[in-house]
Amino acid sequence: MDATADVEVQLEQGDVALTARDRTLLQAVAAHGSLNAAADALGRSYAHAQRRIVELEDAFGPLVDRSRGGSGGGGSELTDAAEQLLARFQRLQADFDGVATAEETVLRGTVVDRDGELATVETPPGTVRAIVDTEACPGDAVEVGIRADTVTLNAPSEAPESTGTSARNQFAGTVERIDEGTSIALVALAVDPTTTLSALVTDTSLDKLDITTGAELVASFKATATAGVIPALDRSLSDESS
Repeated sequence: MDATADVEVQLEQGDVALTARDRTLLQAVAAHGSLNAAADALGRSYAHAQRRIVELEDAFGPLVDRSRGGSGGGGSELTDAAEQLLARFQRLQADFDGVATAEETVLRGTVVDRDGELATVETPPGTVRAIVDTEACPGDAVEVGIRADTVTLNAPSEAPESTGTSARNQFAGTVERIDEGTSIALVALAVDPTTTLSALVTDTSLDKLDITTGAELVASFKATATAGVIPALDRSLSDESS
């Protein structure tokens, strides 16, 4: 296993991947009627946009019908294949958004230090840096939420150095379960005897990185994408006593 399992929505064909940026370009061509106008509207280089369309067409087939001259001055429109490709991308994005919204790992821990909005929280699997309620002080209990779509998975040999990346939190673990959908997969990583961390990956990444049950992985997630809150019950008790 190598590289990184992440959740950037994309459609792959060979070595070429259609990304959200490519989708935006194709949609702009459809909206503005030419690649030149699309590039202008997006603030992109026409030469780069043209080169990218050629790369995509080499992989996926004809995507843009181009006409030159004529009474209308020529222009471009998407092919049926391009429309179908965009529809596939939209379905994948919808699947991803639905799971990402629902899946979150919640760790209960104690604030041990804080620096402005960022706090250090001690949890069962280890220390977590997160944006925590400003009301929470050292010694207070908090719940830290980690969305599945913010977690990146790496093989141990490929994991970034925690001191050299904004993904400040890292846990090593073993893949306990893989729930595969039609286009995305939810990976449950056991990071301690009582805690599993959920990570969302595309099925393509799952296959490419050979993620299987029992595999050893490292999960990384940014402190700025991790939220800590005072549990509702604790907050209620605090309000009653004040």
